[in-house]
Amino acid sequence: MRGVLFDGKQSQVVDDLEVRGPGPGEVLVAIAAAGLCHSDLSVIDGTIPFPVPVVLGHEGAGVVEEVGAGVTHVAPGDHVALSTLANCGACAECDRGRPTMCRKAIGMPGRPFSRGGAPVHQFASNSAFAERTLVKAVQAVKIPRDVPLTSAALIGCGVLTGVGAVLNRARVDIGDTVVVIGTGGIGLNVIQGARIAGASVIVAVDTNPAKEPLARQFGATHFLPSAEGARDILPNGADHAFECVGHPGLVRAAVDLLDRHGQAILLGMTAPTVEASFAPAALFLDKSILGCRYGSSRPQRDIPRYAELYRTGALLLDELVTRTYAVEDFTKAADDLHGGRVARGVLTF
Repeated sequence: MRGVLFDGKQSQVVDDLEVRGPGPGEVLVAIAAAGLCHSDLSVIDGTIPFPVPVVLGHEGAGVVEEVGAGVTHVAPGDHVALSTLANCGACAECDRGRPTMCRKAIGMPGRPFSRGGAPVHQFASNSAFAERTLVKAVQAVKIPRDVPLTSAALIGCGVLTGVGAVLNRARVDIGDTVVVIGTGGIGLNVIQGARIAGASVIVAVDTNPAKEPLARQFGATHFLPSAEGARDILPNGADHAFECVGHPGLVRAAVDLLDRHGQAILLGMTAPTVEASFAPAALFLDKSILGCRYGSSRPQRDIPRYAELYRTGALLLDELVTRTYAVEDFTKAADDLHGGRVARGVLTF
């Protein structure tokens, strides 16, 4: 079968991958569509260290093909969106409703794939850039059939991360003020999450002026080319500043933009050794810096919730899909993402 493989030196589309059948508590999914995210490119450029060879992709949707013993919440033929959280469901963190903190869901890549008889790693417990992938049952979330799979694919990362950061981690309230630094796929979902939460002012910041129309469509009330002008709009500072780029200087900018009791939420992925600096005194007056993994999400709860918001028109998904690509055009899709020409490119099988 086809898939996008990274061998440590180059990424390429191969056609000789194999994937094993589902064991107990597992689901085999035929992938229909998968969004290309900066995290996939970060594996290629080394920002995210990962063992190789690995099948890339982590934002996908498709149709259940086969289920293993004990799986009852999905069945063959069901449409599903996939999460990256292969959490155990039984530890203290899972029991508290914090699956993103499950230690068994972090840093333990499986190898359900093979090529030429040699095992191949799975990225983010997902590997959606393959015609078929194998996931834990908890990762497969049933969605209504009237949600297009090309749009549903984006729920599994961009929406869970961006909207989840607003609703679950920052807990933006009605009337709050928000600054969003970076308006790529994650930033746009932060913007629409803030709109859904009822924020009164949503300032989008991006150096690319071509991104303004889409940012405003998703809910931005203002658009700026740099964070420096945000104080002209919010003289006292923002209640929430989301850093969605992963640049240490922008982390500092997010902290500096906060009002009293404000919070900076860090979503952009930096290299493991990168450090950011800020004045500790900047955190007085009850300001805080919050990390956020995967939108502090509970996918089995949140994915159906977001699918329903899409069906009512409150959550924009179709508008996120700038372009679809055949999987064979992965290189073109990656180049468009790297060049900032797409909000989200979606690979299709």
